[in-house]
Amino acid sequence: MARTRGRRAGGLDTREAIIEEARRQFGGTGYAATTLRGVAAAADVDPRLVLHYFGSKKGLFAAALSLPVDPAVIVAAVLAGEGIAGGEDLGTRAARQILRVLDNPEARLAIIGNVRAAVEDPEAAGVVRDLLSARLLLPIARGIGVDHPELRAALMASQVIGLVIARYVVAIEPLASVGDEQLLRALAGTLTGYLTGTWAQAAEGPSGG
Repeated sequence: MARTRGRRAGGLDTREAIIEEARRQFGGTGYAATTLRGVAAAADVDPRLVLHYFGSKKGLFAAALSLPVDPAVIVAAVLAGEGIAGGEDLGTRAARQILRVLDNPEARLAIIGNVRAAVEDPEAAGVVRDLLSARLLLPIARGIGVDHPELRAALMASQVIGLVIARYVVAIEPLASVGDEQLLRALAGTLTGYLTGTWAQAAEGPSGG
């Protein structure tokens, strides 16, 4: 007797199936076009199960597009130089860690989805700010004790977001196909300037007298 196909029951595999489908839809069609009902249908689950696991569209977005690597691990690697060839400066270590994440197809899809969604929706933009700036880049700037860490982190974020859009979304050549080492050198130079440059003192404005 043939088995009648029905919707998935709850469980770890079901949760992962929902996340996988949400990642595809957020990354492929954007935040606004992705709905809980659409994700549920594609994952073959009851929409109430999506709400049960994630609470809201924002919760599903945060779960689906979170990095497969804990940002705290990346921060520690940059500050301590773990797994990095000796003699590399801070900007090179930061660039190498960022590009290592982007080389991971799952992480890259998550980041592209993050960036696309942030452009479309203020709620999604808040999730992106928390992940990229507050949890990743700001701890690096604060960890080395430089002035104006918030501004430096924001500028680094602008570089990373710009790179994702230009290389992976718009595919501007020759950036879209440039080799990893050439890209590393270019990105490292910019991040080093943002992290350690003395220009940030100008943000205080002219001194009174």
